[in-house]
Amino acid sequence: MASKGPVESLSEEVICSICLDFFTDPVSLECGHNFCRSCITRCWEREERKSCPECREVIADRTLRVSWALANLAGKARNLNLNREGKESKRHCEEHEEELKLFCKTDKTLICVICAVAEEHREHRFMPIKEAVKIYKDQLKSSLDSLTKKKSDFQEKEQQQKEKISRVQEQSHSVQTHITSQFAELRQIITEKEQSLLRDLREEEERILNPMEKNLREIQKNIRFIEEKISTLKEQMDQKDSVIFLKEEARRNRR
Repeated sequence: MASKGPVESLSEEVICSICLDFFTDPVSLECGHNFCRSCITRCWEREERKSCPECREVIADRTLRVSWALANLAGKARNLNLNREGKESKRHCEEHEEELKLFCKTDKTLICVICAVAEEHREHRFMPIKEAVKIYKDQLKSSLDSLTKKKSDFQEKEQQQKEKISRVQEQSHSVQTHITSQFAELRQIITEKEQSLLRDLREEEERILNPMEKNLREIQKNIRFIEEKISTLKEQMDQKDSVIFLKEEARRNRR
């Protein structure tokens, strides 16, 4: 089996294993594998247990971390036309219909030999396509190696940070349990004290109010008696017949 060329090998680094196309909005899972955001989202919609489509590791932390570096590499790979299947029609200049043989470093675009002598590119710098591919491939490979190293370093830091977080959470849970227990005891003491004070207050209230309520009933009784007297006197005042009035007054005085 023929070994893969450098272009094909580099293309595989920036191709999603689900859609088999260059990454679009690439995201990284906690296991380290990368996918297009839309691809992994659709894949997980069909799964009850969310796992990595490549290594099948169950993903506990489902946060999708955006991989800007990988998105940048995929964009550059597109510009260099690394995925060449079905794109033979793009190997010719649209303006002159000549084969694209040069890469304009100034405009970062592919041109034909006629474009190279045209006024538009007269002062520009250009090189053969193979040379440009090698230069940019080396740059991408260097960036990829650097990012891979950085990713490994950050994954190590991530694990350390997770362990620290776990320890803090355990300590916090222990303190929380202790606090809850202490305040439960305090609430019990306060509740008992509250009930005792309320009971004393009710007894004191009853001791003070009983004679006051008895006195109030006596006052109300006197008010009703006076009101009856007032009503009787008003009836006598309203008497129009002088004889009857005087007879009733004499009877009242005798009583």
